[in-house]
Amino acid sequence: MFKRLITAVICALGLTTGAQAQATHTAIVAGGCFWCVEADFEKVRGVGDVVSGYTGGTTANPTYNAVVRGGTGHYEAVFIPFDPNVISYREIIDLFLRSIDPLDAGGQFCDRGDSYRSAIFALNQQQANEATAAINAAQRQLHRQIVTPVLPASTFYRAEAYHQDYYKSEGLKITRGGVKTKMGAYEYYRRGCGRDARVAQIWGADAPFVH
Repeated sequence: MFKRLITAVICALGLTTGAQAQATHTAIVAGGCFWCVEADFEKVRGVGDVVSGYTGGTTANPTYNAVVRGGTGHYEAVFIPFDPNVISYREIIDLFLRSIDPLDAGGQFCDRGDSYRSAIFALNQQQANEATAAINAAQRQLHRQIVTPVLPASTFYRAEAYHQDYYKSEGLKITRGGVKTKMGAYEYYRRGCGRDARVAQIWGADAPFVH
């Protein structure tokens, strides 16, 4: 089953044969706004080019508008390729849990609804076991129940081009705060959504990406 899941992920992303050989060294997670999760993990040593996309639902080739409108079952998620000689899957999941609000089952921060829920999508049984162990450790640390589920990975669909690397784009965008670069709009959104403030409140000094 897991082999078929990996093939589905590769096909949806349009990865090359070389990338396919490294496909098992991949983490797929959903942590609310995929711009933020992509931005966080592209700072991590040993992580390659993170891809924003959609997964977990039943609609083929979903669009952003369809996903956020609801009814597709998809989560905003990211595909994280990594070098296991530099960073392990367990380390990535530990970082992920400490970069979100894993106590919130209804979305993340100011973004509400099914598409913004958190989840870990396991590509094989080892990943499922390691993710579960990471969640158990986080629960012991917080003394609270983690609601982020570990789910079997399904087809991962790359999001539209304008979502990729949004956090560092110099393209212009009209926002409530005026005309900004996409980079500026991302920072404005991240602050306004309260992501870092809530993560710091939950995790304190263990929050790895708080600005």
